[in-house]
Amino acid sequence: MIHRPPAPNPATGQKFQRTAAAVLFASLVLLALWVVREFMPAVAWASVLAIVLWPAYQAVERHPWFNCRTTAIATLLTVAIAVLVVLPIALAAIQAASEAHELYLWFRAAQENGVPVPDFVARLPVGGRQVTGWWQANLAQPLRGSPAMMSLHGDALVSFARHFGVRAAQASMTFAFMLVTLFVIFQAGPRLSGTLTRGARRAFGAAGAQLLQRMAAAVRGTVTGLVVVGLGEGLLLGVAYLVTGVPHAALLGTVTAVAAMLPFCAPIVFGLAALWLLVQGGLVAAIGLAVWGCVVVFVAEHFVRPVLIGNSTRLPFLLVLFGILGGATTFGLIGIFIGPALMTVLMVLWTNWAQ
Repeated sequence: MIHRPPAPNPATGQKFQRTAAAVLFASLVLLALWVVREFMPAVAWASVLAIVLWPAYQAVERHPWFNCRTTAIATLLTVAIAVLVVLPIALAAIQAASEAHELYLWFRAAQENGVPVPDFVARLPVGGRQVTGWWQANLAQPLRGSPAMMSLHGDALVSFARHFGVRAAQASMTFAFMLVTLFVIFQAGPRLSGTLTRGARRAFGAAGAQLLQRMAAAVRGTVTGLVVVGLGEGLLLGVAYLVTGVPHAALLGTVTAVAAMLPFCAPIVFGLAALWLLVQGGLVAAIGLAVWGCVVVFVAEHFVRPVLIGNSTRLPFLLVLFGILGGATTFGLIGIFIGPALMTVLMVLWTNWAQ
């Protein structure tokens, strides 16, 4: 008797083919992501800006002058972003260059004569004698021969300058590629948005498309909360700088606004300003600035910002805070915007599972 091999099962063959195709597609996607891994930060920043500016894109597109002119809209928005980023940096660099000569003269005087003990040290209620003794022993003498000044002329200064130059060059390249990517995203316009929505619906169903929209709303709400609150803090503290007599109040207010967009960075700026007032002998002004800054930051961080972000994402305050801080710790600066989006995904999945 002749034993014939069993006929192949078509269902088994199709299942194997689907599995092999899925493995092949996943491998190709991972390989493509690995190839472009150096450009992922630029793509992430461009995606965040595109999500935030999408309502503005739609508003401009409805204008008769820009109807069906996607290239013109993309150019307008990309140039606007470039100007908003480059202009403050250029103004800060110009201001720093104008102050460089005075800083150089102060540094030379400190090397030759030391730094005299400030007048406010003698008026300190506690520890004034100890601070005076330490200052006279370490800073009041000529600093030219001190170990700290000698290290500034050695390899440490060269290494710092090289590291700063490399980081500045990397940031400039990332910014340039981000602008190019942002222009391409805007030029694709509604076609790209429709493709993403259809792809999410096809892959994950209607729930997937809705989740994608919730993530976009989370990113948009986070950026709105960070930027609006940061500008508000910068304005209020800029007025305080002007009233208390801090020099370059407008520039310092701008720096405070940028710092306030990052968690817990604004107190560093107004704290240093208050310390400068204290060194100059303005004890009342320093205390007033510090108290005002703490009040502004407390209200903004604990009430205004969670409301703006939480209402847009429908997230509890704790998840908003964890998303911002955890995202920044994990992904860097871009993680401030990615973190709340991921928390939104977690919240949606938990809600759907618990129902």
